[in-house]
Formats: sequence, structure tokens, C-alpha cells
Amino acid sequence: MTETGPVVLVVEDEPQMRRFLRASLGAEGYRVVEAWTVADGLRMATTERPELVLLDLGLPDGDGLDLVRRVREWSPVPVIVLSARGREEDKVAALDAGADDYLPKPFGTKELLARMRVALRHARSGAGSGDPVLEVGPLRMDHDRHEASVGGREVRLTPIEWKLLALLAQNAGKVLTHSQILREVWGPNASSQTHYVRVYMAELRKKLEADPARPRLLLTEPGVGYRLADGG
Repeated sequence: MTETGPVVLVVEDEPQMRRFLRASLGAEGYRVVEAWTVADGLRMATTERPELVLLDLGLPDGDGLDLVRRVREWSPVPVIVLSARGREEDKVAALDAGADDYLPKPFGTKELLARMRVALRHARSGAGSGDPVLEVGPLRMDHDRHEASVGGREVRLTPIEWKLLALLAQNAGKVLTHSQILREVWGPNASSQTHYVRVYMAELRKKLEADPARPRLLLTEPGVGYRLADGG
């Protein structure tokens, strides 16, 4: 293990899972710090300033979602939830609370590491910082020129399509729930109009995907929302 890799805070109350994550992440050069309660997790998120948080939801002194909400009051650090709760409702709740990703247990090490790389890359890129040009894989969006292209092919977008695609691009690799998308693109009064998102995503796929029926860029997270592929 190196001493220069990203610091990852693991908030998990199962000793076996902590040992597994410590060994797996350490072998990849990550520096792991550990907590097993909401209180300890919050304290270490403050003192250790991790670059990424891996969080279990069922903790002895409370729900991990409380930790996400508290951390989000002051920090944009990426949070990936690792939980045995596999229902869509749990996933939506975690993402709406401010988590960046959700991986149900049991999970594979390769998938976890891939999602960690995406979360760290997104955090470091500052994609949402106002950069006039966004590039994600084959997608390029120039906000100053109001031009979009895929693989060098220009794509003409309506104002709503542009706003929706820009939101996904700014959060590339991150799942956005239906309610998050509706709130950001159509405003708080549209929170129940989930058909808006389906209709406009279908139109975007027609314009961006080689085969809209088998999308490779604009991906669906069934029952939860959408994600713009970011290379994994």
C-alpha cells in the first residue's frame, strides 16, 4: 500500500466487511480509514478529510442516510452507499439524500473499484464548476456556443433537451433519480411528472445513440432514474 493514494473513509459496522475493504482497497493503493457508527463517521469525515466515503446504511447508532445528509451540509465528497437493502425505494432514498452511487451487497470488487474511479474522476474534474466545455466520452457540449456533438457529429437539441443533457453530463457516472432530474430541469412543481423525463430521454436517445433501443451512453437505472455513462 502506498502513502500517497486517495483517502477512503469506510463507515461499516461489520468487522468482516471492514477487513475485506481494507485489504481490497489497500492493494489498489487507497489509504483506508474506518468508522463503525454514524457519530464516528461524521467525526472522521471532518478530521480525516477523505476523498471518498463508502457507507453502510444500517449502523448501530442510526441510519447511514443521516450521515449523508449531515456531510452534505458542508462537503461535496463523493459517497457510495454499500448496503444489503436492495429495494428501489432504498436506492432512491439514498441518492435523494445526497449519495453519489449505491451498490447493493453482495458486490464484486471489480465493480466497486470501477464505481470508485468514476466517483473520484467526477469529483476531481469539477464538471459542475461552470467550465464552458464539457466532454464525457464521445459527448462534447460547448455552453458558450450552445453546440453539442457525439463522436464529432453535431446534434441539434431543444432548450429542454440541452438542459437535461447538461445535467447528466455534469454528473457523468452518477445516478440521478427522477425527482432530482425533474427538480433541476423543470422546477419543484414538476416533481410528480415522471413522464416528462421518459419522453425527453427517448428523444435524446434518438439523437445521440447509434441504436436507441440499446443505449450505450444514456443508461436507465430501473425504477430509480438515469445515468450518463462515464467509462466505468
